[in-house]
Amino acid sequence: MVKIAFNSALAQKALGKEEPADVKDPELATAPVGIEGSTGRCLLTLLGVAFILSGLIVGGACLYRYFTPKRLYHGAMQFSDVSAGGENQPYYLPQVEEEVEISDSMAVISVPPPRFRAGDPAYILHDFNRKLTAYLDLTLRTCFVIPLNTSVVLLPQDLVDLFSQLMSGSYRSYLVHEDLVVTERIDDIKSLGFYIRRLCDGKETYRMQRRSSLTGGGIEKRSAEECFTIHHFENKFVTETRICKA
Repeated sequence: MVKIAFNSALAQKALGKEEPADVKDPELATAPVGIEGSTGRCLLTLLGVAFILSGLIVGGACLYRYFTPKRLYHGAMQFSDVSAGGENQPYYLPQVEEEVEISDSMAVISVPPPRFRAGDPAYILHDFNRKLTAYLDLTLRTCFVIPLNTSVVLLPQDLVDLFSQLMSGSYRSYLVHEDLVVTERIDDIKSLGFYIRRLCDGKETYRMQRRSSLTGGGIEKRSAEECFTIHHFENKFVTETRICKA
């Protein structure tokens, strides 16, 4: 009996030649699919990062607009009331002190309770974009809004220069009278802008006009009016604002 034996190594080599190319090396066969999946994931990651960055840029611009760093200044101004006459002038000049926060688009003035004279403490906000001024009387807890008087209120950079001078010492000036009259109540304050809405939120808010601009030249009976005064300055003189509610 003759036994026929085959070399196992040769048999495996022969069998290997008959295997298909895609089965021969599974790692090489699946390599292109893995590369395509990695590329897709990279693109999705880049798109997600770009979306997040764009959101941060837009959100940062909004935050910068409304919460831009404000510069705080303190100043005092002495004044004399020329309309009172020389015989009625006090032995000392009255003084108004203020703290003001100034940014590129608005200024908020904090008027403390006056000493030794009549007047109410208040916050005064000038919105230079909306061209509006809001008075928040802290005694009445009430807001009063009027168009910004650009002939009296200095621009932000000019206010910075003024208070920089005042911080180096006291300043002597004169008094200007301003007479305002309440005309109507404002029920929806959203149209007044972000700054005034934040200041007057939850408080009664009224619109005002200058008495001189009313029909008839502002000649009205004042006996039945409820009036109060605020002394402040946004220029090189002190303003006595008298607000009256009929």
